[in-house]
Amino acid sequence: MAATKSQGRTFTAFVVGVTVVAAGLSTVGTGLGKLALIVGLALTAGSFIGFLRIKPFEGDVPIIATPAPLKLLGLALAIGGWLIVLFGLHLTASVPGRMITTLIGIVLALSGILGVLPFAANKNAIWKA
Repeated sequence: MAATKSQGRTFTAFVVGVTVVAAGLSTVGTGLGKLALIVGLALTAGSFIGFLRIKPFEGDVPIIATPAPLKLLGLALAIGGWLIVLFGLHLTASVPGRMITTLIGIVLALSGILGVLPFAANKNAIWKA
């Protein structure tokens, strides 16, 4: 993103807006927190309007279908690794057992995120058309 000045300005407004919304949510009980929440929501909404306004200037995007089974496999590996970490903590009370299940889950999740999903996305990449 941010290939043009208007894209960069809109993306910056979005990031600042989301950050101010998070700050406002964390202190929503105070008057300043409510003000920050309102200002952040306004910035975020303004950035969405800006994104929609500059969308027609981006040009046509070639629509090439990527293989759905590979994307689903990557998603399953990522979620499965997270579930192994989550349930592995409840399977054993020993630290070495928890460490082993956590490492297995992290390796599985990262193989889905860094291995399968990029391969699925690059299978029919724009530059290969």
